[in-house]
Amino acid sequence: MPLSRSPRELLLLRRQLTNLGRPTHFSRAIATFTPASQASAISLIQSSIDTSSEEFKENEKQMAEVVTRMRELTKKAQLGGSAKAREKHLARKKMLPRDRVAALIDPGTTFMELSPLAGHELYPEAEVPAGGIVTGVGVVEGVHCVIVANDSTVKGGTYYPITVKKHLRAQAVAQENKLPCIYMVDSGGANLPHQADVFPDKEHFGRIFYNQARMSSQGILKSQSSWVPAQRAAATGEVVSPEDLGGGLMHSSVSGVTDYLAVDDAHAITLARRCPLPIREVIARIVDGSKFSEFKRDFGTTLVTGFAQIYGQQVGIVANDGILFATSAMKGAHFIELCAQRGVPLIFLQNISGFMVGAQAEREGIAKHGAKLVTAVACADVPKFTVVVGGSYGAGNYGMCGRAYSPRFLWMWPNAKIGVMGGEQLSSVMETVGKADPQLRDRIDQESDSVYSTARLWDDGIIPLSTPGSISAWA
Repeated sequence: MPLSRSPRELLLLRRQLTNLGRPTHFSRAIATFTPASQASAISLIQSSIDTSSEEFKENEKQMAEVVTRMRELTKKAQLGGSAKAREKHLARKKMLPRDRVAALIDPGTTFMELSPLAGHELYPEAEVPAGGIVTGVGVVEGVHCVIVANDSTVKGGTYYPITVKKHLRAQAVAQENKLPCIYMVDSGGANLPHQADVFPDKEHFGRIFYNQARMSSQGILKSQSSWVPAQRAAATGEVVSPEDLGGGLMHSSVSGVTDYLAVDDAHAITLARRCPLPIREVIARIVDGSKFSEFKRDFGTTLVTGFAQIYGQQVGIVANDGILFATSAMKGAHFIELCAQRGVPLIFLQNISGFMVGAQAEREGIAKHGAKLVTAVACADVPKFTVVVGGSYGAGNYGMCGRAYSPRFLWMWPNAKIGVMGGEQLSSVMETVGKADPQLRDRIDQESDSVYSTARLWDDGIIPLSTPGSISAWA
């Protein structure tokens, strides 16, 4: 007659049979509590140093001397070049490099300087304080950045071998930690007497530009090369002033190298802090999974258009990435009409200073193509939503579905500005027509603020964090 056993009994029997042939050292360990005395010893190290002993006091004295020496050397290095060089620099109404850095970083934050004693007593023929360059990590508009600032008070900001090494080290820090780079360039280029140790090898001067190219999506570069005129005269006999050859006015009006022309250092730093993130970075943080099917990516590049999903809802996105040119307006009109035909809701991300002006823009048909864009926006019978993520100025507001073009909702980010033009530009216009008003700029800046706008219901609210949710609820 078979024996009938419960499932529990069978499980216990199986365990007993399994343990029969198992060696003693394979048996399951038993958990125990650590005695209180041992636990105390593990969690706390008892110091046995007698701070009142003569030995301790002597060590403390020696360490204080070492620390004092380091502080004095660092303080001296941070002064930069000689007093005469600094006075000459300031006489040109230029800020000293560490003052530039201090003005650039966010108020209340600190700058972690790297290698402040680089170059100390390295070259018998010259002093190169801090290697002639200031590098470190600071916070700019809430973002940790690697900052590289040339010190032109040290041998005209020219690159000694140690300068190159320090610059490359800063770039390595940026690459490894995926930090954007900000270059505050005030350099005479390579130090020619040291060209054999600066120019030809792999880790020499050229590597800086190689790294910049590799990190171009992270870097912000402002370039000025004051050493070129002397070389040009020697090579070709052509005598050209530094301003005519490579000055700010020439590069902003002729070559197009610079994006902004600043009046002075303080103005340049203000502009640098205002530089917006590329609009694709904003799109990536709004759409599902950062997935974006871009429409005509290589045409009319200052307007980004494409399809995406927000909380599963398909939408068409029209976003500014610069001023509107004729080609940008053509692309925008085409895309908006396409979305209207397919019944796809439209999301407008505004960061626009207006349509391009000037003789060349008029020849390219900016008026005609701009009108087509405005018409497409007005006639698109699909849900439209507008978010002002930066500036919203002039006719650009209309072309990007401003309040007058009946978006279902219009929201502002806290940093957003809205107006016919910025306070600085309007002040300049009034000065040109002979009606300068010292208080006008401040008033216009105040009236362009997002709080001023939302107080007057020019928008449907300021949404710092919930942009995707606000859109998806109504798309």
